[in-house]
Amino acid sequence: MNAIQHSFSPPQPIQEKPHTSRHKRNLRERYCRVVAMEMSLKIGVNLIIATVTMCSLARLLPYHWSQQEKLREIRTQEKLMKENVDNLTVDFSRNFDPHQRKTIMQEQGYRFSPNQLRIVWSKYPQEKRQ
Repeated sequence: MNAIQHSFSPPQPIQEKPHTSRHKRNLRERYCRVVAMEMSLKIGVNLIIATVTMCSLARLLPYHWSQQEKLREIRTQEKLMKENVDNLTVDFSRNFDPHQRKTIMQEQGYRFSPNQLRIVWSKYPQEKRQ
């Protein structure tokens, strides 16, 4: 009476997958092989390009470092020459300044103006004469 009754449904026909023809399957496999070969070829070419790039960098880096060192040396020489030129410019300006004429004459020659007294320092003091 109160027993559970099973409901039976009429059997459904099993739907079979449509069979693909052998030709379509061969085309799909061929397409997959072509795509795989193309990708392998792309990867191979990229690896060759990367290898060539690394070799080029390995050759160029030492050259770059030597050029940087030369550039540092040239900049150091430039600073030294700039200081030398500045000193020479100051000397040149001083030598052609008309107001410095007398001072330069006294420094480079032993000429003194007539109203100036000359003082000579001796190394040993003279004994007092009686």
